[in-house]
Order: sequence, then structure tokens, then C-alpha cells
Amino acid sequence: MSIPTADSAAGQAVKAADRAHVFHSWSAQALIDPLAVAGAEGSYFWDYDGNRYLDFSSQLVNTNIGHQHPKVVAAIQEQAAKLCTIAPGFAVEARSEAARLIAERTPGDLDKIFFTNGGAEAVENAVRLARLHTGRQKVMSAYRSYHGATANAIALTGDPRRWANETGVSGVVHFWGPYAYRSNFHAENEAQECERALEHLEQVIAFEGPGTIAAIILETVVGTAGILIPPAGYLAGVREICDRFGIVFILDEVMAGFGRTGEWFAADHWGVTPDLLTFAKGVNSGYVPLGGVAISAEIAATFAERAFPGGLTYSGHPLACASAVATITAMAEEGIVENAKHIGETVLGPGLRELAERHPSIGEVRGLGVFWALDLVKDRGTREPLVPYNAAGAANAPMAELAAACKQRGLWPFVNMNRLHVVPPCTVTEEEAKTGLAVLDEVLSLADVHTV
Repeated sequence: MSIPTADSAAGQAVKAADRAHVFHSWSAQALIDPLAVAGAEGSYFWDYDGNRYLDFSSQLVNTNIGHQHPKVVAAIQEQAAKLCTIAPGFAVEARSEAARLIAERTPGDLDKIFFTNGGAEAVENAVRLARLHTGRQKVMSAYRSYHGATANAIALTGDPRRWANETGVSGVVHFWGPYAYRSNFHAENEAQECERALEHLEQVIAFEGPGTIAAIILETVVGTAGILIPPAGYLAGVREICDRFGIVFILDEVMAGFGRTGEWFAADHWGVTPDLLTFAKGVNSGYVPLGGVAISAEIAATFAERAFPGGLTYSGHPLACASAVATITAMAEEGIVENAKHIGETVLGPGLRELAERHPSIGEVRGLGVFWALDLVKDRGTREPLVPYNAAGAANAPMAELAAACKQRGLWPFVNMNRLHVVPPCTVTEEEAKTGLAVLDEVLSLADVHTV
């Protein structure tokens, strides 16, 4: 891997232009200090001073095939030379082939694909499909969730990013999903957690009125809110509840899909087929913005002779779809999904559990494939989080210190609240994964000093 010669002056110019003109998401603009990135390849990216970082964040958990995969870069270049853009009403090869390859891999009869520009728009249109199909308005989602930043998607979101954005008239109802480590149901084991979480969901449905609920949306594996693996039987139980009350079941696989959990879709771990499935991120590793909704035959039939009142200028954009075709093809040919599973089973899972034996700050290790989280605590007995919920400033200092120490050692982490997420590309090698684990072993001593 070659890194360009350091050019600090160029980096400073990039940084100056950014600070002068770029308005960054989720940020207080005067309090941020963005790193100027010069390039990337595989599991690494680097700055203009020649500092290289092992990307244990996959950026925003989306570069599933790593940075600058040559086959995907070539596909974008070839498509740009052939046809850069075309309106969504036309049939074009890149779009048709991307839809076919996605439909081949989605569970059950999810054979129709509506393309969007990203995950939030996928959620928006899934909700629209569900409401129109059922003639109902309410949508239910879990408190521990993130579904995007558009109007309905942020209302569905459970984490604090919702608070400043919700209108109070969204038709969204939140409920508690399963989380055995910090059970809202006083469960003593996973089976009890599953049973009580399903009972809770049924009670909320009963009090909201089953005939008013269009859909229940769940992240198959909860992502940003904690990498929470559903207990055995939970997703099947939600599927049964939805069938009983005529509620559309939506699985959000924007983060968990396309190899992240060691399967093409996380739903494959539990053999559950939703009515609608949202995707983005890993479908083309974010090389060109793309998302979508995979639609069941029953819901697709609703719009056979009735127009779907929704659309996007860039729905199924040729450059994005060409990159998806190349990504899916490369993942299949190079065994990338299998690699994610192998790394999770033989390196990350065992390695993180070994760290937990040495570091009292690790309360729980959770994950599948290349989708893991360390739940950090002050006290293993009480399970008090290392920092308070939604901590900021001084209250968040232990996590900020941990993140800074990772970066100083050449590891770019994904940190959220009291959790350190371990989410490298699906292409990560055993050597790279072990390098990252070694850095974590060093920096976790900083968290250990805050334990009792």
C-alpha cells in the first residue's frame, strides 16, 4: 500500500476551505476540528501529514468492501463514460441489474426494488408504502434505534438526535425492544427477555389500537444504539404479531445488510422475512449515494394499477447502480461475506472476549461478523455505564479520552455514548483485525481507571 508524500501545506488549505465554507452534520460548527483526509485504500485512510489510520469505523459503518476497491472504481468510471444519468422512468442496464442482484439476495419474496439516495429516504418510502397499503397511519419503532434524519425517519429514531427534530404529530409510537444486559423487563435470561419484550409489544399495540397501526419497524440488529443482537425467537414473534393484526413488518438493514453480520442480510440469521426491507450503506459501500426498499409481492401488488405517489430524481442513478453491481459481484466472487463471518468467529469475537477478561471496564461484548460493540461500564456489578446517557463535555471525558488515544495510535474508532463499536470493513484481514485489537488492549486501560 502506497501513501502519497506528505504535503502539509495542501492539508492546511483543505482544512481552511472546510472551516470557511462547509457546514457539518450533527455538529456545533465552532467546536469541531475535522481531519483533512488525503486518500484511502482497503482498511486504511491517511491525512496530508502521512499519518495512516486503520479504519475500525468503516467511516459510518458503510465501507463494507473497504476503500477504493479497484473493481468498483472501474465500474463507476466505465458507467460514467457510457451513461452518467437518466431519469428513473427509463429502463437501463445498471439499474435493472442492480435490482436483480439485490432481489436474488433478499429473503423470501422481496423481489421488487425501489431505489433511493440513501437509508433515510429508504425508511421514508417504506413508511409511505406501509401506510398506503394498510390505510392506517401509526408506525411503531423501538427506543433504542436510529432510522435516519429525514422527517419520518428521525421521528422513528429512538436516540437523542430525535429530540430537537420531532414535531409531536408524527404518528410514531415507541416501545422497548429486547436488551437483556440492561433489561427493561427485569428478565433473568435471554429467553425471558424475548418473552417479556413480545408481551410488552402486544400490550402497546392493544392500547394504541391494532387497527390504527400501519407498520412496525425494527433494525434487524440495532446498530448505532448499541449493536444489540435480538434473542432467539424475537423477530419471529414480531412477525407473528404483525401477521395477526395485519401490520406491515419493516426490517431496517441499512447498517446490518450486505455482509456486515456475516450474512448477506442479518435477517438470514433468524430465517425471518419482513414485508419491506430497507438498505443502503453496504450495497455499494457508499462509493456513490444509494439506498432502497425491497418490497414483498403482496405490497407490490397494491400498486399494480394504483400509482405509488412517490419518487426521486436520482432514484436508481446509473453511477450508483453500476457501483452496486460491481460491489455485489466482488463480494460474491471474493468471498467477502464469508470473510466477515470468519473474522467475527475466529478473531474479533474471541479477541474482544479476551479483552473483557483483562479489562474491568468492559461490561459486555456483543456482535456478529464485523459488527461488534464493547459496552463500557464503571461497575460490572451494577452495570452503570462508563458515561451517562447522552453525555457531553466533561461528563463524556472518559470516552473522548479513549477515542483520542485510539487515533494517536493509528486506529480510527467508532464511539457512541458508553460504547466502543468495532466495525472494520468486511474485507479486513486477520492481521489488520489483530492490530486493531492490540490497540484497543492498550487504550482500554484508560477506561479501567474509572471503574470501581
